[in-house]
Amino acid sequence: MTYDLLIRNGRVVDGTGAPGFLGDVGIRNGKIADIGRLRGSARRVIDAKGMVVAPGFIDSHCHYDAQVTWDPLCTYSCYHGATTVIMGNCSLSLAPVRPGTGERVKEFLSYVEAIPMETLTTVPVTWESMGEYMDTIDKRLGVNVAALVGHSAVRHYVMGQDSQGRDPSKAEIEAMCVLVREGMEAGAHGLSFSMNQGHYDPQGVMIPSPWAKEEELFALCDVLGEMGTGIIQAGAAHTVEEKTRLMSRLSEASGRPVIYIQLAQTAKRPEAWKIHMAMTEESVAKGLRAFPTCSPVVMKARFDMRNTQAFRGVPTWHPILFASDEEKLKAYADPAVRDKLHVEAVEWVADIVGNTTLSKHWPDTMSVEKAALPQNSRYEGKSIREIADMQGKRIIDAFLDLVVEERLETRVVQLIRGFDREVMSKILNYPNAYIGLSDAGAHVQFRGGYGYSSELLGYWVRKQKIMTVEQAVKRLSFDLAQGFGIYDRGLLQPGMAADIVIFDPDTIDNLPEEKVYDLPGGGWRMKELAAGVHYTVVNGEMLLEEGKHTGALPGRVLRNSWHQERAQTQNQVQARAA
Repeated sequence: MTYDLLIRNGRVVDGTGAPGFLGDVGIRNGKIADIGRLRGSARRVIDAKGMVVAPGFIDSHCHYDAQVTWDPLCTYSCYHGATTVIMGNCSLSLAPVRPGTGERVKEFLSYVEAIPMETLTTVPVTWESMGEYMDTIDKRLGVNVAALVGHSAVRHYVMGQDSQGRDPSKAEIEAMCVLVREGMEAGAHGLSFSMNQGHYDPQGVMIPSPWAKEEELFALCDVLGEMGTGIIQAGAAHTVEEKTRLMSRLSEASGRPVIYIQLAQTAKRPEAWKIHMAMTEESVAKGLRAFPTCSPVVMKARFDMRNTQAFRGVPTWHPILFASDEEKLKAYADPAVRDKLHVEAVEWVADIVGNTTLSKHWPDTMSVEKAALPQNSRYEGKSIREIADMQGKRIIDAFLDLVVEERLETRVVQLIRGFDREVMSKILNYPNAYIGLSDAGAHVQFRGGYGYSSELLGYWVRKQKIMTVEQAVKRLSFDLAQGFGIYDRGLLQPGMAADIVIFDPDTIDNLPEEKVYDLPGGGWRMKELAAGVHYTVVNGEMLLEEGKHTGALPGRVLRNSWHQERAQTQNQVQARAA
């Protein structure tokens, strides 16, 4: 038997969760042909002795919607073993878009997901519909891409500027339903919303999706129910689920899976994960498919005060974040402004609406990572509270004195989630939550995030031993493939698509982040690569070998089951007619 690619002597971890076994994997015509002790020849043979051969990982929460137009590999997810990325999350797809409004739709993506607008302006918007967008990116891909129809884009297409300020008419809701149906018929894998009232545009106005009331949401989700395909994704929806069970009700009404952010232990609400897990248990017991996502990453945000979202939503602080550098410095030096910030952000007289990461404990969870001036290096590694205690000042004064002295260039690190080992073990092993949330392609100047899979396998599996390699691989591949309706991937079995990652379980890990200037227009971002990931195979072709791109572009846009079935039927009809 001749194969295109033969992987020999590896520890085959097939994605089912079953124990791995020593064996070979034969690939032909982009699919897995055989598994076992294979005796055939191949055009290319890889000796995987000492390595795990696993299904390619699915990076289920990405924001590569613009980046994919100039970066077909969607770096750096594939360097960590991802062979499929899912984008259009949190309502922020780049289609549908009316001609002439592309820059406005890009602004929603830019500010919410912290992608420099200077970079996004270089992206030509040559499409209008969701189908045209998918066809555009399908021409040149290294990894597989599944796209979601973003509610903000749909709402803006129908309502224009009014999408940020009023309820739609019945006719406008019907028009939105038509757009969602068109996107699903073109092969989109679902519909995404944002429940985050802290998701603003660059002008400080809430993006379109969070303005929607339940009538609108149920109507749009019903489109997926009628078609019997697709998932519903919702950003920052855990608090809504907690208050009104909206995610469970949407799943019950539509019959579709709802996958929402997020089950986590956060600095803001360190015990809320218990309530959330109990609610999920109740929904599952009723037969509803409303599942949270979770992340294995000990999440930190890095920023300076030139460019940060850390204090968004704080009444006095919020408009300052949009000001010029000189206006920021003037405001931060103003005693009257400081007094207001002290009351709002330190005394914490009222909770900050819409900011999911800032808590009243921020002086303890934020610290100086790198001082801009040598004389301030003694503050590096110190929390803001510790610096204030050292100086005998109010917290707001100690912080802003340093910010002003260093002209906004002080590098700050904020601890957000994932800081308790026992809690993380319970969350990551919870079967009714999906592991993901890399946010890859977003927040590019604050953190990488690409390496959540390497973090799970290197830190939580190898070092902390909270689960087996087999369990982790299943969580990163098969569970997500099934959850998101990607039924021909996620397992190493004959007939399945040959998306494969080969890694060393003894060395896989995240490498240190570094700053690289590789964005269009000369912009920079944080780069995060992996150790121990030796090969990434997409659709049977070698995409990455020892951390280097082979030059191949074997990826494609993955279409939903409804689209695939009708395309297959059409092909059969055409074949009979011929």
